[in-house]
Amino acid sequence: MKNLLIKIVLACCVLFFSNGLNAQAKKRTATKRVATKRTTTRKTTNSKTKAVISPSTAKVDTIAKSPVLPRLISDTIRKSLRNDGAVEANLIKDKTPLAYQHLREDDAVYRERIWREIDIREKMNQSFRYSADADNGNQRFISILLHAIQNGPDSGGVTAFSNNDDRFTTPLSVAQVSALLTGGTQTVDIYDTLGNVTGHKDVTPEINLDSTFTKFRIKEEVVFDKQSSRLFWRILGIAPVKKNITSTGIELPESEVFWVYYPDLRPILAKYEVYNGKNMGARMTWEELFESRFFYGRVIKSTIDNPYDRSFDQYPGLKNSKLFQLYEGQKVTDKIFNYEQNLWSY
Repeated sequence: MKNLLIKIVLACCVLFFSNGLNAQAKKRTATKRVATKRTTTRKTTNSKTKAVISPSTAKVDTIAKSPVLPRLISDTIRKSLRNDGAVEANLIKDKTPLAYQHLREDDAVYRERIWREIDIREKMNQSFRYSADADNGNQRFISILLHAIQNGPDSGGVTAFSNNDDRFTTPLSVAQVSALLTGGTQTVDIYDTLGNVTGHKDVTPEINLDSTFTKFRIKEEVVFDKQSSRLFWRILGIAPVKKNITSTGIELPESEVFWVYYPDLRPILAKYEVYNGKNMGARMTWEELFESRFFYGRVIKSTIDNPYDRSFDQYPGLKNSKLFQLYEGQKVTDKIFNYEQNLWSY
């Protein structure tokens, strides 16, 4: 009996001692887990902090530092807030030029190139000087041309080409066209009230469109197509002619400012109407005016009997005679007309 009691006491002691060891082991394990979590949290926090506090590069404001493009034509014309007319003119906004009839090279049995000069001071060309304002801008032809160049080809405009040649080889930027129109910036003196020079400043001269651009030149090609038995006149390019006057008032020879490829300009000219002094409801577009040839331009150069590629004012005996140059241009027109008429028998 006594031995039995001793065994029971020893068993209880062993059981109590083992429970204590298990409890300590669990506590140590929990402490290690907490420490592990804390370590992991610190590593994650450090990694996040490094990602957020990474050194940032300085951003360059490209819009602020981009050069300001010169304005060829003013865009300050305000649009009408009401329908400025008894009839809503919506058809002009959707007009597009008709596609040219394709001319095969094998069918073009006759081809000649003609250069003409359009003087807008003549009565038939008075519509080129119409200077009223509309919602789509000023209605002068030179204003329409400059506005198309100012927009650029990316915004529905056109590209201007250098006047070094008339083959559209060297495109010009808006800044280069502006320098050609105004002559670039000029440095002038600044005076005080006593007449002393106090400084200098750069100014851009202003030009009067009505008095500066009174002529335009067009380059065109006449083609007789044997497939359709028709004579086609196709305009290739248009160039405004500028009067050159020095600061002392000396008048220099006129010169072409730039060339514009006419097929690129046709969709824009189809959006502008030509002034009609007889009936405002019967106005045509500028594209229709050129295609229908409702303008007068005297011939100043052609490829007919011209092996030296010279204009009429460079011909020997014609340099100082405007009248003989006019007669020479009429002879070229008559040769083309007679060629077409001689193809038919009556």
